[in-house]
Amino acid sequence: MASVLREIVVDCRDPLRVGRFWSAVLDWPLVEDERGYCWSSSTGEPTAPAPLLVFVPVPEDKTVKNRLHIDVNPAHCDQHEELERLLALGARRVDVGQRDDVPWVVLADPEGNEFCLLRRRVDELA
Repeated sequence: MASVLREIVVDCRDPLRVGRFWSAVLDWPLVEDERGYCWSSSTGEPTAPAPLLVFVPVPEDKTVKNRLHIDVNPAHCDQHEELERLLALGARRVDVGQRDDVPWVVLADPEGNEFCLLRRRVDELA
C-alpha cells in the first residue's frame, strides 16, 4: 500500500489572483469553484495526471518562508527568457539566503509564496 500525491494546495488571501498567476506560469486551464476556491490541472479536468494545484482562501497573509515550495523548469527556452516571462506575469525575485552560485532563481508569486526557476530546460530532460 502507498499514498499517491494528487494535489498541492496553496493557501491564499485571493485564490483567483494566485490561481490565475499559476495558470499562466504553467499554461494550464484554471477552474473556478463557486465555493470560493479554484484549481488548475494540465488538462483542466479533475482527472488529469497529477498534480492538481488547488488555491484555497485563508484570512491571514503569508508571514514566513515556505517550508515546501514548487520548482519549475523552462520549457523550450532558456532560463533567462523564462525568468523575464515570469517577472512579467507578476513574479518577483526574493532572497531566502541562497548562494550566488546556485543554478536556480528564487522567485515569489503575487502573494509571496516562494518557488524556484531551475536552469535546465524541460526539453533537455527527455
